[in-house]
Amino acid sequence: MPLKKDINRKARHRKIRTKINGTALRPRLVVFKSIQAIYAQLVDDDAGKTIASVSSLKIKKGNKTEKAAEVGAQLAKKAAENKITTVVFDRNGYKYHGRVKAVAESAREGGLKF
Repeated sequence: MPLKKDINRKARHRKIRTKINGTALRPRLVVFKSIQAIYAQLVDDDAGKTIASVSSLKIKKGNKTEKAAEVGAQLAKKAAENKITTVVFDRNGYKYHGRVKAVAESAREGGLKF
């Protein structure tokens, strides 16, 4: 049985998704965090395709927040390779705090505009 915390997060995400949508020119940057790793991907909702994705599974050094910052930097690099400069940030129902904030700030430092 899922935890009430997870059910509430999914409800917040559904509410957020009614307001934001990713396109080919301005994809949606989605962040998902598990207990051990953090994942980020750029999604074109019009075509239903993932443009780029990065996870912290292969990053060995640092704590979880430092790994999340590295994920944001790698995603910004992949976005630059695909000629993407602006994105819509989807925090996936999580608070903008800790690892989610680290991904967003390092992606901004890497050249993405939200």
